[in-house]
Amino acid sequence: MDFQDLVQCAKKVYGSRKIARNAWVGSVAAAILSENGRVFTGICIDVSSGMGFCAEHAAIAAMITSGESRIIKMVAIGKEGIVPPCGRCREFVNQIHDENVNTEIMIADNRIVTLKDLLPHRWDGN
Repeated sequence: MDFQDLVQCAKKVYGSRKIARNAWVGSVAAAILSENGRVFTGICIDVSSGMGFCAEHAAIAAMITSGESRIIKMVAIGKEGIVPPCGRCREFVNQIHDENVNTEIMIADNRIVTLKDLLPHRWDGN
């Protein structure tokens, strides 16, 4: 599966909408390709109290629920197109599997980097 396929998977779940007085979802959507070739998607959840979470976290939670933790490829989209993962998401991906430092991440149209590129000075020394 290539990145354009992942982008299309993310687009299928993308769509900002209000779900409650203080809660909005879907302004960012993510798609990840697991080691076993499965695609998992997720959308962000934004709430006024700041307890929401990113689309990448939602996709990862679905993957872990299915028994996997190794991510091969990852992409997120927002209103302006491809968006790179925030620092919290980068660190989360890093910590859920030791080999995820090699995850390929699309950070812009036609620009792919590894998680290792995005975390050059890791706190754990690896």
